[in-house]
Amino acid sequence: MDITPVVTGGQPRPVPTLPPPIRSEVRAALKDSAGVGLGFLPLGLAFGALVTQSGLDWWWAGLSAALIFGGSFEFLLIGMVTASAPLAVIAVSALLVNVRHVFYTLSFPLHRVTGRLSKAYSTYAMCDEAYALTTGEQARTWSSRRILWLQFFLHLYWAGSSTAGALLGSLLPDSVTGLDFALTALFTVLALDAVRDLRGDVPTPVLAVLSALAARLLFPGEMLLAAFTLFTAALLARHLTMSRKPRHAA
Repeated sequence: MDITPVVTGGQPRPVPTLPPPIRSEVRAALKDSAGVGLGFLPLGLAFGALVTQSGLDWWWAGLSAALIFGGSFEFLLIGMVTASAPLAVIAVSALLVNVRHVFYTLSFPLHRVTGRLSKAYSTYAMCDEAYALTTGEQARTWSSRRILWLQFFLHLYWAGSSTAGALLGSLLPDSVTGLDFALTALFTVLALDAVRDLRGDVPTPVLAVLSALAARLLFPGEMLLAAFTLFTAALLARHLTMSRKPRHAA
């Protein structure tokens, strides 16, 4: 909370500044999430259409999007459900696909979210897009409400577009292609935005590439998990190295 000095009887007295109104926070979060919401639209429509085309009921798409909120894992889950895969296989697949979220917590601004219920929802609704938007340079001053409203809107975009896709799935012609590439395109744009926000931190993309190459050569069967582990270890090592350097007074 910011403080503004007020002179009273010749002595400055700090007075707390009121937080922004809820409406302005909601509008700001809506504006922040609009671009990603447009990217969620074709993804959700494609997911919902795939649900109905796989023989599942239309409501399964909305329920999955609202409760699982797993994005790429939900696409994988459709095939496993229709194939009656064992629960153990589904659980292991969910762990391998979503293990990246464990590493997101190292830099996700959960410390700025106030309240136990708010922290619980923020942890539950932490997706790739929310992480990319809230860890950028422009988001370092965002309040708890703005972060939560952003995550809620992203959650709503995904659940709403998935439900709409399931209801309209039968109307989409089979000749429509390319919807599956929307996820890759969305991640590419978010990655470019994150790189542009890097100020004096250019080695981070280099560390990511080197981690992926090392994982591909050393652990080809578990490349995703190994790459994230190596990347996290490299980031921690760099952080410890930078923190040990002496700081000179300005």
